[in-house]
Amino acid sequence: MRELTFENVTVRFGSRRRGTVAVDDVSLRVPAGQVVGLVGESGSGKSTLARAAVGLAPLASGRISPAPHERHVQMVFQDPYSALDPRMSIGESIAEAGRGPVDVAGLLELVGLPGDRAGDRPHLLSGGQRQRVALARALAGDPEVIIADEITSALDVSIQGAVLNVVRELQRRMNLTMLFISHNLAVVRYVSDIVAVMKDGRIVEYGPVDEVLGDPRHEYTRELLAAVPRPAH
Repeated sequence: MRELTFENVTVRFGSRRRGTVAVDDVSLRVPAGQVVGLVGESGSGKSTLARAAVGLAPLASGRISPAPHERHVQMVFQDPYSALDPRMSIGESIAEAGRGPVDVAGLLELVGLPGDRAGDRPHLLSGGQRQRVALARALAGDPEVIIADEITSALDVSIQGAVLNVVRELQRRMNLTMLFISHNLAVVRYVSDIVAVMKDGRIVEYGPVDEVLGDPRHEYTRELLAAVPRPAH
């Protein structure tokens, strides 16, 4: 595995005079074999930064390594159904993502699905099962970095935990480098080694997850923590 780095990355939509800066001079490091949780409210620039890493959002300036065209980075999107071709079996979708021969059954079992379901179409699977297929499809490309963009936000709460457990187990077993994007601080705390907090297109806080969430230095991080629902006594 290798690290993922963003160096002074800016993403702008529209013209320089009338456009919108979605990501503003961001430098961020995802160390090899670790999970960095990127957290912030909707519109903070998290997903735009992720899309830039896989070449779906052009850079106005800056540098990303590995570069998107090198195909070392794979992304798992928020909506697993739209990421899978409904005309193809899930086995065909996984195999299509590989650079060579792919052990489809082995990948399905790796993400907690029976290998004999490879012939199923996406509509026969639950949301949680489709997200597991999306993870298997990302792994089929033999990536050095995985970017997971809000992969549990579209799932029922009862299913989110199971998918997060799969993510944690995969990361530990395969020593994956992962940028895990979420607006949910509890989710970020559960899966991440490091947390980066994003506001208005900029990184405002970065550090070990227990340190940042246990004793945040930035006011925005404290606001995010204060907004987390707490169980009633």
